[in-house]
Amino acid sequence: MNAAAAVVRSTRFALPPVYRLEMTTRQWALLGLLALLWGGAFFFSKVALGELPPFTVVLIRFGVAAVAMIALVRLGGHRMPRDRATWAGFVVLGLLNNFIPFSLIAWGQVHITSGLASILNATTPLFTALVAHALGQERLTGHRVAGVLLGLGGVAVLIGPGALREPGVHTWSELAIAGAAVSYAFAGTYGRRFRAMPSALPVAGMLITSAGTALPIALIVDQPWTARPSPAVWGALLALALLSTAFGFWLYFRLLSSAGATNVMLVTLLMPVIALLLGAIVLGEPVTPTALAGMALIATGLLATDGRLLPRRLALRPRPTG
Repeated sequence: MNAAAAVVRSTRFALPPVYRLEMTTRQWALLGLLALLWGGAFFFSKVALGELPPFTVVLIRFGVAAVAMIALVRLGGHRMPRDRATWAGFVVLGLLNNFIPFSLIAWGQVHITSGLASILNATTPLFTALVAHALGQERLTGHRVAGVLLGLGGVAVLIGPGALREPGVHTWSELAIAGAAVSYAFAGTYGRRFRAMPSALPVAGMLITSAGTALPIALIVDQPWTARPSPAVWGALLALALLSTAFGFWLYFRLLSSAGATNVMLVTLLMPVIALLLGAIVLGEPVTPTALAGMALIATGLLATDGRLLPRRLALRPRPTG
């Protein structure tokens, strides 16, 4: 493939400078599919963690998804980059977007329900607003400040004041999921440097490096060769790797290129609902009033952060310079 063709292929996936505020019916359908894939990841993880240790689940998830994405890169006529700088970036992206948050989520879900884990994970855009402001990428406006405060209030409702007085394993599990959301926030700001690449390349790169990171830890800590997972667990692992991870990330980058980050961020509103329903229907997990109240606050915070809930005139105008 010559250089001109490479540029053409790359610009097909580059983020346009301006997006329409309203999404098309097709984009809403893709957003719903993405929410189903990512919301179902918490359900599949919970099933797999019933028989396998956390790092083994993480390793299989990354490894199988990486093989699938490499095949997609080849089918698309692309080649993985070979320079060290790009692969160093893939390592950082893999740590922030995959290994660290997935490991924290897998460990946290051993002690809390999949529904609660998905609700805590929905705070990702709130932390992203804070991280992007701190790094100078985006300015915190009035509606973003209100959204962050409402979302953090929802997290406080979920964890509860008693957790601060009597910290236990459930509290640490909840904080682990919140820590995963913070890692995703840093990954979102860092990952912007790869937006001109064909979407399959950064996804494949970060999955390959993440699988390489997870391999020695899983071998030392979990000793996965001693596990005897049932067919149901193998099915959950394949669904987690191929659907929620490989296909989910690929769909996310494709939707990001056409709808923009602001609209795609709304997927986090749908994920907790799907995870709660799957956990309640299939696993018999309880849906408590506290969980519903926390989810409502987080959803309100996300809408406010996005600017759809509060009027635009409440946005803080940047001060003139010079």
